[in-house]
Amino acid sequence: MEQNKRKRSQSDTEPVTGIKRVAEDAVESDTLIAADNGNDLVIVQGCPVKQQVNHVIEYAAPQLPGRCYDPDTSAPVSFYISSLAELKSWQPSIQDERFNKAAIPLAPRQPPLQCNRPRTLVCHDMAGGYLSDRFIQGVYEENPFVFYHWLYIDIFVYFSHHMVTIPPVCWTNAAHKHGVAVLGTFIAEWEAGAAICEAFLENEETFRAIADQLVLIAHSFQFDGWLVNIENELSPNAVKNVSGFLSYFRSRMRQAVPHGLVIWYDSVLETGHLKWQNELNKHNKVFFDSCDGIFLNYNWKEEHLQRMAALMEERQADIYVGVDVFGRGDVVGGGFTTNLSLELIRKYNFSAALFAPGWVYETLEKEKFHHNQDKFWNLLTEYLPIHSICTLPFTTSFCQGFGKNFYRNGKVESPGDWFNLSTQEIQPLFVDQQLDPASGYVKTNGCSEDAWNGGCSLAIKGLIPATRLNVSVRLFSLQIQSPPKVFVAFVYKLEDGARVVVSPELTTCPLSLCNPEKAAAVDVLKPLPLPEDNALVQKFIQNCAPWSLEGWTACFFLLELTDCILQDISVNITRLLKDEQDVPFQCRIGEIKVLDVEKLGVEQKPVEKLTVCDISWREVPKAPDQLYLSATLQWTYPPNTASCFKIYCQGLSQHRNQKVTGSQMVCVGRTNANLYRVVDLILHQAPVGTSRHVEFLIQPVTRAGFALPQSTCGRLTVNYTPPLLAIDNLP
Repeated sequence: MEQNKRKRSQSDTEPVTGIKRVAEDAVESDTLIAADNGNDLVIVQGCPVKQQVNHVIEYAAPQLPGRCYDPDTSAPVSFYISSLAELKSWQPSIQDERFNKAAIPLAPRQPPLQCNRPRTLVCHDMAGGYLSDRFIQGVYEENPFVFYHWLYIDIFVYFSHHMVTIPPVCWTNAAHKHGVAVLGTFIAEWEAGAAICEAFLENEETFRAIADQLVLIAHSFQFDGWLVNIENELSPNAVKNVSGFLSYFRSRMRQAVPHGLVIWYDSVLETGHLKWQNELNKHNKVFFDSCDGIFLNYNWKEEHLQRMAALMEERQADIYVGVDVFGRGDVVGGGFTTNLSLELIRKYNFSAALFAPGWVYETLEKEKFHHNQDKFWNLLTEYLPIHSICTLPFTTSFCQGFGKNFYRNGKVESPGDWFNLSTQEIQPLFVDQQLDPASGYVKTNGCSEDAWNGGCSLAIKGLIPATRLNVSVRLFSLQIQSPPKVFVAFVYKLEDGARVVVSPELTTCPLSLCNPEKAAAVDVLKPLPLPEDNALVQKFIQNCAPWSLEGWTACFFLLELTDCILQDISVNITRLLKDEQDVPFQCRIGEIKVLDVEKLGVEQKPVEKLTVCDISWREVPKAPDQLYLSATLQWTYPPNTASCFKIYCQGLSQHRNQKVTGSQMVCVGRTNANLYRVVDLILHQAPVGTSRHVEFLIQPVTRAGFALPQSTCGRLTVNYTPPLLAIDNLP
């Protein structure tokens, strides 16, 4: 009997990698135990029920892979690969893919990336990479670096000096929402790089093996290709295999990711010598011919562009002329004169590769980052062809992936600074322009001082001159075949007693006349708002519950359309008084939704098979009545039906330095994926002789942005007890 008692005690109190015991009367449907990498998971099948699991507190940490989790907090993190041996041996694993696989597929766009117009590539290089953005679920950070000019760019490259730079998943999620392809970087540099190249370019077998591994990584983590950057001398044997490597790499990439890209950096010549050319010419064209494009070095002059224009009769868009925003070397322009470089590049109809536009964050005052970021990109927008959004539902609250608080329907849901690029919503075409005459102007920018949902709203500030009645601000370019009936919801707030009327405008084009490549006759629709008692309005408000405007204004519109394309979304600001005075105004747009009326009803699909694993406990220093809990929650949900999931918790002692009542349900996180790791939740300690519990709730949010009711949420309760109680109560 004592031996049996000891065995059960050890099973319940071993370093916890999963749940070992389930209360017999806790689950209202069938249960089963499934193994995941040796971790026992409790899975509840069928409809969502209130699940309960019993767990004994154990302070030994679970064995989590170091490269996938932060060693201090166990928060999931993105990782890179540093050596050829590590690359060769890498294989897809549940732990690697669990958090690092992008949850957002590449959105369709118009025109497609493959069209032959000049493109814009951004190569993000900041202080070695993998900074705050490595935290997959976000961090609490003030003044983070964020990027939000997505509709102006086509390709995003995440760059670092690690041999294999895997883009942090938050960047892939944010870019994919906007139809922007994401590339990782494969780099070899200097003496160490030469040794790497000699090894993998030894023969066809060795270079195919490396290409296959890189393709496997891109496919496993759901990003879109690679920048190949070899900046070291190559031996005659190695260099003769480069074009074969690139050709095979591109072919395999397209098989795994049909839209995938392999781009070569201008550095090595066909002879193997390291000599940057700053142009495409006979010395490096063999590499260009073997892949999807070339990223040119930065020290070019106009004569380089002239020579290339004379040489190239096709594939001009595949030549990405490099621009170092730091302005290092003999360059045309950098910093706030980067527009001079763009002007010349576009003059010759080439694509552009902007290297390290994070210059505005790294070198200037971080407190003025957004002002400088907007100033930098406003100088360039004249030279940046935009692309259009192609799918409904269209919904955005303008959240840029950070905030001073997190808002839900105009109220603070989670207080305090936060940063998580995966939560970024569709960003607009930012405007900074003078009106005619010069006394009038209009400017848009993201603002974190107040928001309707998420962390930011869109601030619009301007002056309607005496000569004008109104101003129309174009926010989004669309190419969407309209359904017969379109429902538009528009939430805004006037500031400082602005004497204006704010309303949305939609531009349409007859389907028979519309050509994405050409201008066509358009209709500007200024629909009248629906009354609040309209059935569609009431259905919408019910979907948004809890609903309380509190200073915000909501308007709703119904458009009945036949055989047409939705082309633009704009905001019209009209002077309230028809006098001959300049009218200043300031407003903020909280949310815009454009929905198919037929899909306005929310299909309430439940969260299923909610599991918990990798539980760990830590004592709270100087607080013996509290303890930290970290654990991974995982569930199933129909694919492509939820935009995100919100994770709530009941039973906390405090959260983010604020006391929490026992019955209070606190939002502790959001995720695009079907899993989330709660980290260092502060709970009440369970004294000897008692047990306590903590409850988790997983709430789906639909693609239209509606949070589903609790009846669809996954629920799981963890009852936790101290070790002595567990041992004493065992038979």
